[in-house]
Amino acid sequence: MSDLHTDLDICAQEPIQVPGAIQPFGALVVLDTSTLRVLHRSANAAAMLGVTPAIGEPLAIDPKLLADVSAWMSSGQISYARQVTLPAGRFHLDAHRTQQGLLLAFEAIEQDPETSTDPVYEELRRFIDRIQPASDVREVGQIVAQQVRAMTGFNRTLIYRFDPDWNGTVIAEDGDGTLPSYLDLRFPAADIPAQARALYQQNRLRLIPDADYAPVPIEPPVSPVDGEKLNLASVSLRSVSPVHLRYMRNMATQASMSISLVTDGRLWGLISCHHQTPRHISPRIRSACDFLGQLVAQQISARERMAEIGQRIALKRVESELLVKVARTESFQTGLTANPLLWLSLTDATGAAVVMAGEVRVTGITPSDEHILELAAWLQTGPNRQVFATNSLAAQWPPAERFAATASGVLAVSISQLHPSYIMWFRQEIVHTVTWAGDPRKPADPTSLSPRSSFEQWKELVRCKAQPWRPSEVETANDFRTSIIDFVLRRAEERAEMTEKLQLSNKELEAFSYSVSHDLRAPFRHIVGYAELLRDRETRLDETSRRYLDTIRDAALSAGRLVDDLLAFSQLNRTSLIMGRVDMNKLAAEARASVMLGIRDRRIDWHIASLPEGWGDATMLRQVMLNLLSNAVKYTSQRETAVIELDAYRDDAYTIYIVRDNGIGFDMRYVGKLFGVFQRLHRVEDFEGTGIGLALTKRVIDRHGGWIKAEAALNQGATFTFALPRRPQETPLA
Repeated sequence: MSDLHTDLDICAQEPIQVPGAIQPFGALVVLDTSTLRVLHRSANAAAMLGVTPAIGEPLAIDPKLLADVSAWMSSGQISYARQVTLPAGRFHLDAHRTQQGLLLAFEAIEQDPETSTDPVYEELRRFIDRIQPASDVREVGQIVAQQVRAMTGFNRTLIYRFDPDWNGTVIAEDGDGTLPSYLDLRFPAADIPAQARALYQQNRLRLIPDADYAPVPIEPPVSPVDGEKLNLASVSLRSVSPVHLRYMRNMATQASMSISLVTDGRLWGLISCHHQTPRHISPRIRSACDFLGQLVAQQISARERMAEIGQRIALKRVESELLVKVARTESFQTGLTANPLLWLSLTDATGAAVVMAGEVRVTGITPSDEHILELAAWLQTGPNRQVFATNSLAAQWPPAERFAATASGVLAVSISQLHPSYIMWFRQEIVHTVTWAGDPRKPADPTSLSPRSSFEQWKELVRCKAQPWRPSEVETANDFRTSIIDFVLRRAEERAEMTEKLQLSNKELEAFSYSVSHDLRAPFRHIVGYAELLRDRETRLDETSRRYLDTIRDAALSAGRLVDDLLAFSQLNRTSLIMGRVDMNKLAAEARASVMLGIRDRRIDWHIASLPEGWGDATMLRQVMLNLLSNAVKYTSQRETAVIELDAYRDDAYTIYIVRDNGIGFDMRYVGKLFGVFQRLHRVEDFEGTGIGLALTKRVIDRHGGWIKAEAALNQGATFTFALPRRPQETPLA
């Protein structure tokens, strides 16, 4: 393939705009734009025109003609074409302004100059009537092919359409059977390189009456104006590349004519005519064909534009309906997944996904979540981060071949400037066969610049491609992206405002809690103290009265403990963390000793492993250890022998501690309530407590940047696991 690329590179650099020669069916004279003196001439000018254009001298032709040309140059009009009479006969003259001079192209008129043009334009009027009801571009193309062949008499006329990669496909054809049919064949982009396409766009009609012509040189070859070769891009007489002439002969055609179809400033395709023998087409017929080509291009452009407008209107309705539904949901991800048909219809996709904060939500036929996350990461590194569209993802990102069946086509819009967050649409692979006019991969002669010699049908099985995305679909996706970003920003502002209000409310609640708790401690202590004093002083109280006093004292003690816990909870956020190395074995021993003070009659089997040291606030972590061990002791009270285990291990980022017991456990359906304030999963009559201990424990762990979780089953014990971030210098680098 390297030889082929070398051929194409050479071909792309060939100086086709400055060939230094013209075709022999006309003559060329170049005049200075100021003095109208001759700067260049074709070598056949004197013989063909009957006058000798002497270099540096005025052109010896009718002064009225020169005055007319001079007036045109000052008028600002684009084109100049007329019939003129010279000593050698009647000629068709085309004039072109360039920076290198005024180019006059003369072509002999072979027909009677009085011949009416009415029949040609009558045909054009009938042609317009025929194409108006045509249903699609292919039907228009077929009518055009028939009309151009009827006007020109070529053996074969093709309508050739370029795809986004500049490969060309014959979409319509009309012929007399002399030359083979190329209908529906595809020609590789290399057949018409970029500079040739640019020339087709600049000069709409090109005629080659005889592929075996002998080029007529330009005298002199270099312009005295700028020292460069004369640029003949605007001249229909321009000599063509020898490679193209060999290409024609390889196709068994001796004459050709092409008419460019330019829509919205882009080369859409060509009307390409071929003849087996030499054939010249008069300027009058060529002019009519050029007009027809412009008319057809306008028809194609209008039809495609109307189709796109209709598609845009339909997609805008879908977008509006989807946005209304999304706006009613808590998050746009929920809105999308709740309306899968609208989401897919937005771009006519077979699958869709939204990636946000590492979470993937999908609908329809999509790759796996893992592959979607990989795709999002790749998109984040690419140049087209805002809107990305392709119908062959594997061609741009080879790993995508793994899931080509579900996502050969991808349309993705970014919804974050910082993170790989995208809304994506997918199209499935369409495996199909493309018929080429010859093997596009094989050069005819790898040792030299030469065209293909084989135009035999060559079939290729195309994989990893989907139906291309239409401009209206890409535009709709981009508009939807803007709306979603606005939605996210609006919700973010609402959340920020709510967060600010919640923070203020939390501060007020904490202040209130602290104040109430602090003010209630003394009254409860007084109640306990006076109840005990009254019990000791009044020796004549009966048993019922003593029981009442005990109940008052116990209730006051319980309320006092609750107030103490509330005070500790409210003070937690006010207290600064004093971080340092913590001997967790010491904290465990102290906590164990503390909980065992009032339960010496119970049988508890302790299994405490050697614990790695932690990093945190020792005072707060002591409270954590005390709360968890107290819980374990409390909820194993109904066991004949309680078993309580304390273990730990480390990973790359955390030190993890585990407290496990064989107690009553709890139902995991209610685990979400476990760490809330005043949340209890068991009756207070069965197990005493304030319902604050675990909430306080979680807040301590959260403030350390760690996490805590609980696992249990009814009557099968419970396991509490909490993690503390390792000391910064101990944490391995990512």
